[in-house]
Amino acid sequence: MLIISALLPVFLLIALGWGIRRTGFLDATAWPPMERLIYFILFPSLLVQNLATADLGGIDFVPMGAALLSAIFIMSGGLSLLRSRLRLSGPEYSSLFQGAVRWNGFVGIAAASSLFGAAGLARMAIAISLMVPTVNLLSIYVLTRHASTETANLRSALIAVIRNPLILACLSGIVLNIGGIGLAPLVNDTLKVLGGAALPLGLLAVGAALDLSNMRQFGGTVFLGTALKMLGMPVLVASTAWLFGVQGLTRDVAILCASVPGATSAYILARQLGGDAPMMASMITASTVSALVTMPLILALFI
Repeated sequence: MLIISALLPVFLLIALGWGIRRTGFLDATAWPPMERLIYFILFPSLLVQNLATADLGGIDFVPMGAALLSAIFIMSGGLSLLRSRLRLSGPEYSSLFQGAVRWNGFVGIAAASSLFGAAGLARMAIAISLMVPTVNLLSIYVLTRHASTETANLRSALIAVIRNPLILACLSGIVLNIGGIGLAPLVNDTLKVLGGAALPLGLLAVGAALDLSNMRQFGGTVFLGTALKMLGMPVLVASTAWLFGVQGLTRDVAILCASVPGATSAYILARQLGGDAPMMASMITASTVSALVTMPLILALFI
């Protein structure tokens, strides 16, 4: 019951965002600049402020990273082995891949903050710094190999990942913390105010991006991708966390990472690199809607 109570505001804000977009309360042109503000200013502010001031002493960085990354690579390998049996086109397979391995950091941060407070948010931020570059590079590789007519450009992909504002924010916060530099009071207070706007606006934007109209169109593939992401990935992370000895709050946050729905940015990448963008949109929507049931269930079972 405590888990549901903590997660309910997260899903209510997502639903509100969907309702605002659906009813036209805000013009459709208002969402892209809002998403840009959230992505480049508000969430980086939240991450830097939290990581720069958090107590990082009790976090098992290496075991946590090993558990999360191992689960991603196991899922990626399993999908590669299934490729020949699924009878999917290259673009369809690339969208299935993204749907199974990518995760929504915005929902993860909001859920970690609601469930575990500042300590949970710090661990989630560290997970972002590990997982975001990994899943981005893997997704770009799969898309360019199976869906795109363009040759993969590793250098461009690496530059794009390095410039990711969320990753830069995480690394900056960790350096400020570990280096004993911290934040000046004025800077800390400013970033805290900006970061306070990140969670509600980020969740509204997640809801606004949902499209329930074409979820049935892709049937089994959307169901498979959603099941792998929302059930398979949490079980994998719970297993690898046990294998690498990740315990306590760090373990709980790792499992929470795996239980959140797919990333809306996967749709943009699918559209840019030749993936099946409509299928990707359906998978993101399906995973977000199913998270209302699967996240409380997974967290109740494993934490």
